[in-house]
Parts: sequence; structure tokens; C-alpha cells
Amino acid sequence: MAPPATKRLVRAAPAPAQGPEQTTLIMRLLISCPDRSGIVAAVSGFLFESGANIISSAQYSSDPEGGTFFLRMEFTLPPSARKGFDERFGLHVAGRFGMQWRLWNAAQRKRLAILVSRYDHCLLDLLWRWQREELEAEVVTVCSNHDDLRGAVERFGLPYHHVPVAKDDKPAAEARLLELLDGQCDVVVLARYMQILSGEFLGRVGVPVINIHHSFLPAFAGADPYARAKERGVKLIGATAHYVTEELDAGPIIDQDVIRVSHRDDIATLVRRGADIERTVLAHAVEWHCEDRVLRHGNTTVVF
Repeated sequence: MAPPATKRLVRAAPAPAQGPEQTTLIMRLLISCPDRSGIVAAVSGFLFESGANIISSAQYSSDPEGGTFFLRMEFTLPPSARKGFDERFGLHVAGRFGMQWRLWNAAQRKRLAILVSRYDHCLLDLLWRWQREELEAEVVTVCSNHDDLRGAVERFGLPYHHVPVAKDDKPAAEARLLELLDGQCDVVVLARYMQILSGEFLGRVGVPVINIHHSFLPAFAGADPYARAKERGVKLIGATAHYVTEELDAGPIIDQDVIRVSHRDDIATLVRRGADIERTVLAHAVEWHCEDRVLRHGNTTVVF
């Protein structure tokens, strides 16, 4: 997929409208808590009393008897009711039910930083979707341990930072990445970034990190999954998008997909066919995360 020939200006993340043109806010509320009766009634009652109007709601319980309850709501809210909303909700509802929760203004696009190495298919697919405004996100920067993709990225009007990773001084590269990302993004996406990030980096970056792995995890974690899949004679290959944790390729899974292959397919064919799965799976995961559809629960996820 070729990038556009014309340079595209980077859009600033849109802010909620000000003054008389702003009639309502669209807010998203995500909740997880021990399941018990009265949760939905308490949340909806609080929203009603705050002048909100619920426009969508989805819920799930891992077990109504002692399980965990998950809820995602979208609602409109008068701007005049926004001040102090979080404090009131925390005091009157969240504390009462032991909730873990977060609130997001849908008008504020999440800022997306992309890390990539030399493979361009996932990167360019995300940039293409971003340019067409199919992602509810704002790509703010691309960082790479190689300089190969600079031209492709800069044609989208985006900053490109080359941060080489020396074998004997990887902490220096991570320190530089942290400088570039600090306070600049809401989520980091590894679009085939072929470096293992340290636990220290993950702890300091302060935002979720999403990775695409070119196998159907937990099968063939680590390097060269297509070669190992060929050796094993698998009939399905796949890709997995997951949140990154310190344990390699073992974080909570957001999305997966597969495609059928046969003994006739060599490794190059597996790689080529797998690339199509990789980019669509990663795009789905990024889209769902940015739309606040993913709730983490231990090492699993609930995706609404």
C-alpha cells in the first residue's frame, strides 16, 4: 500500500467546542467491580440526576455469584454538569461498589505513538486508516530503530525519530524513547517493532502499549513464528494483538484472527499471507482501544 504523494498536515487533537455552539458532551464510562445487585441502577440513577442521557450501554458478568461485573456506557452530558462530575461519581457510586473506573470525553482523540522497525505493512495500514479518519485517534509520532521508513512516514506529514538500538547499550535507546514519548501520547503501538521492551520501560512509559505478534498466541511466541509453523506443518496461521507486559508475548489478548494454509506454502508465502492478518488484527485492536471498548481483567480482556 503506497502512501499518498501529497504532504498531509498533522491535525491537532480536537478540543470540545466552546461557547453557545457546545450543547452536550459525549462521555464514555468504563467500570469493573465485584458483581452484586444494584450496580446498573446506581450508575443510571446518578447519570439521570446529573442531567445525562444514556445513548448506549453494554455489560457482562464473569459470574453473577461472586464474579466480576463489567460495564461500558456512552452518554450525553450538559457541559454545566461536567465540573465535579468525577468527584461526585467517585463519592456516591464508585466507592460504594468498589469500582475500578475511567471516564473519557469522546471528543478528545487519543494520541497515538507508533514504534516500528523495518516491516512497513502494519505501520502504513494504520497511517492510511488515520488519514481517512477511520481511527478515533491522532497519530502524533513514529519512532524506529532503523531509518528505512522515514520517507514513507514524512509523506504523511508526521515526525519520524530514528532511535538506533546498540546491542551493548539498549537502556540508552529506551531512555531516548521515553524522552520522546513522555507526556506526548495516550497509547503506544508496536507495529512490528522488533525489540523487546524492558520492564523498566513499560513501568515508566505510563500508557498502555499494544503489540502485534505474527502468530496465534500462545502458539509460537517469540522469534521466527512462521518458520516454526512451517516446521510443525500447521494448517492455520494467525496473528494476535495484545497489551504488552514484561513477560514476552503473554499480555492480555485484544484480538486474533487466522487464515488457512497448506503444505504447498513455503515460508515466504506464509509471511506474505500472514502480513494481511497482522495489519487487520492490529487495526481492530487499536480501534477498539481508542473507542474505549476494552477492559482489562487480570491477563484477559473484555471487549465490548
